[in-house]
Amino acid sequence: MRVLYVFEGAARIGEHGLVASTGARLRVDDAVSIDAGSDGAEMLVLQGQPIGEPVAQYGPSVMNDRAGIEQALADYRETGFGGWPWPTDDPVHERSAARFARDPSGTLLVPEPANTRG
Repeated sequence: MRVLYVFEGAARIGEHGLVASTGARLRVDDAVSIDAGSDGAEMLVLQGQPIGEPVAQYGPSVMNDRAGIEQALADYRETGFGGWPWPTDDPVHERSAARFARDPSGTLLVPEPANTRG
């Protein structure tokens, strides 16, 4: 299955018009012509095999059922999905703040300092 989602502007696929916040399912074996509207368009194309599982969605969270959504929201409220080491939720922080990641076992991964020799 292939899905095209227009998130800004407008486009046409053959005789079908699409505006922002709409999408279309496309056959993966058919060539299509996509024409952007006069002001352009921004689109996202996704393709994959259906996995045959139920889908529940709330905001950016996607799980298999409502209970999964509620658990994900509770986890986020409690830990920020693993903790946030900065005092605010701002997307940019002091350069001195170390970057990090946590692997599935819970081990904290911190990158080595960059080599600053010229």
